[in-house]
Amino acid sequence: MSRTNSQLAELLARAAEQQEAGTNKAKALRRAAHQALAWPVSVASMVEAGQPLTDLPGVGPYVAGILLAGLESAAEIPDSPPERRGFSSLAEARELLREPGVAAPPVDADFQMHSTDSDGAMPLAEVIGLCRQRGLRCIAITDHSKGLRIANGMDETRLRAQGEEIARINAELRESGSEMVVLRSVEMNLSPEGEGDMEWDALCELDLVLGAFHSKLRLRDDQTDRYLAAIRNPVVDVLAHPRARMFDTRVGLQADWRRVFGEAARLDKAVEIDCHGNRQDLDVELLGLVREEGARVSIGSDAHVAVEHENLDLGIASAVRAGIPTERIINCMSPDEVRAWARAHRQG
Repeated sequence: MSRTNSQLAELLARAAEQQEAGTNKAKALRRAAHQALAWPVSVASMVEAGQPLTDLPGVGPYVAGILLAGLESAAEIPDSPPERRGFSSLAEARELLREPGVAAPPVDADFQMHSTDSDGAMPLAEVIGLCRQRGLRCIAITDHSKGLRIANGMDETRLRAQGEEIARINAELRESGSEMVVLRSVEMNLSPEGEGDMEWDALCELDLVLGAFHSKLRLRDDQTDRYLAAIRNPVVDVLAHPRARMFDTRVGLQADWRRVFGEAARLDKAVEIDCHGNRQDLDVELLGLVREEGARVSIGSDAHVAVEHENLDLGIASAVRAGIPTERIINCMSPDEVRAWARAHRQG
């Protein structure tokens, strides 16, 4: 009964590979492997408590049987292939953060999330309301920019309109006595050359700009120059989901990471911990290099639906495991400090 959810995710993924591709069983197992990383409680604890595993998202009777067999088996789990390596689970993250003596950074800000203004499932006001209910002090609305058409990316006109709505909501929050602040932001699409897809004037109106690669993500040659160009882009404050890896799908890009993080530190930019269960990007190993080079870190849930706002604990736990100092995490700054830090990049 000592298997972790991340170990069970690996077992489910291996079971899927043993099925004929495209069959219902293969699809169910693969889907459950992905979802296992976001289950909020451990499968082992549910079994011990007598709770049916079919209560978990993505688990029917067939998958529940595979999970039970995995828990009961004493067989050693083989090393994960590269595309599934270095992933933890939300349940493990929360167990770590509950451990006595663990000094977790006081993160009460979330700097990546999406609304129906791009590819999120909730309207802007509902996203903000949910985050207020969760007790967050500061959030950044980071809908996609126009270059990512598949994600309903926003052009400059729509981005400005969203900024006006955020300003109105911030005023309402202040009038209600709430201390919560919503930052005007964007997840800007970056070309493989590190160039953004939005006009300078529109970006300079924002409080925070995330830059992210969404194309040519399966290249196997060194991509250091791409990352250095992105870090040196004066309107990019945070390099989002840097490796662009995806659980069981994509290993991610390769680079001289120490050099990349060193340049981020030199320019006082941040690299992201994207907390989505299937991303976890950067991972703990690379975050160790971030710590050594002294770069700043931004933590974002990358939530597109309500339940994904819970992802934040995954990133906080990764920061703890990597030993990232609180003072290097921009989520621990005040909103005014974040704005001033980002503004300094434009004034370069």
